[in-house]
Amino acid sequence: MRRYILQNSTRRAVFPRVNVTRRTLHFDSQDLESRYADKLRLRAQEQGLSVSKLREKAKELQEEERKSIREANTQAIRARKTAAEVKSSIIPSQLEVVDTPRKDSSPIKPLGSILNLPRIVSVNASQISALWTAYHASRSEGTGRGYLCATIPVESYEKMAAVASKYSSFVLPVPRPNPEAGNSETTETPYEFHFMQWGFHEPPRIPSATEPDPFIPSTHTPQAADGTSNLPTSTILFTPLQEYKMRNSFATPYFVLTHYTDLARTHGIVLLRGEITPGSGNDGRYLLSQEDAQILSVNVQKFYLWSDNKSPEQKNESTGESILRTFHEKPSEFDWEEMLKYSTRL
Repeated sequence: MRRYILQNSTRRAVFPRVNVTRRTLHFDSQDLESRYADKLRLRAQEQGLSVSKLREKAKELQEEERKSIREANTQAIRARKTAAEVKSSIIPSQLEVVDTPRKDSSPIKPLGSILNLPRIVSVNASQISALWTAYHASRSEGTGRGYLCATIPVESYEKMAAVASKYSSFVLPVPRPNPEAGNSETTETPYEFHFMQWGFHEPPRIPSATEPDPFIPSTHTPQAADGTSNLPTSTILFTPLQEYKMRNSFATPYFVLTHYTDLARTHGIVLLRGEITPGSGNDGRYLLSQEDAQILSVNVQKFYLWSDNKSPEQKNESTGESILRTFHEKPSEFDWEEMLKYSTRL
């Protein structure tokens, strides 16, 4: 909203001058304090403290909370890690993965900065899903470019998270067809491989419709009414394999998936948000297209959402589970052509 100056060559808007005296401020302060005097005295009696001691305790709790938040932010920045480092040629069948810390993750944007959590706690899961989709469709001046979103059942997320905690890294293909090659069926489609890395972060607070009590210290891992804790938030970073081989921990993530678990215990859903990294210019371009980001997101489910019930035919063929296991447990037997065939299967 622009601000206009009420002024021209002949007239100038004159606003009355307001004098705020010390006495006025003094009475306002007393009035504000008197409003909460009864609550303070009641709180002090419950805890067996004087009002002054209660105030000191509240200040100490606030300072401790600020300190814990600062420490958590510092740890989040330093705890950027990866479970793998590629030490071979670009051919995926020759990849060797070694656990090493990663330093290119960015702090997670809290879900509370996107949605008003206290107000949507009473809304059902399907309405939240519609709201989540509408919000991201309105991004980038209403085009939705640069973002992906989805709502995942908590059971599916728990299965993927369990697999990712054991196999946190992988390579996924993105087709790079050559427009000059024509539509010949004999022409092989080239692929660009992207290195992906899961990262798990502190569980968020379980949202409540009521505002938190400032006299009660907050916790980072609160429990629900049944005693269960919230699930950890997770991110997945995607970087072209060639760039990761050259820059390792300093490679730029082209695409980041974030799983928000704030509503996992209250609504049984996990909100997925995908953010494509913008290009360095001001032309509105991104490092990946929407289609490429969608392909990577779908392939994550193919390889990390394992099926509990396999048909007899599936037991004799390659699956996302067998390919992912081979990549980590038997890297010398990893067949990138087999992985390509499975990832492009509809």
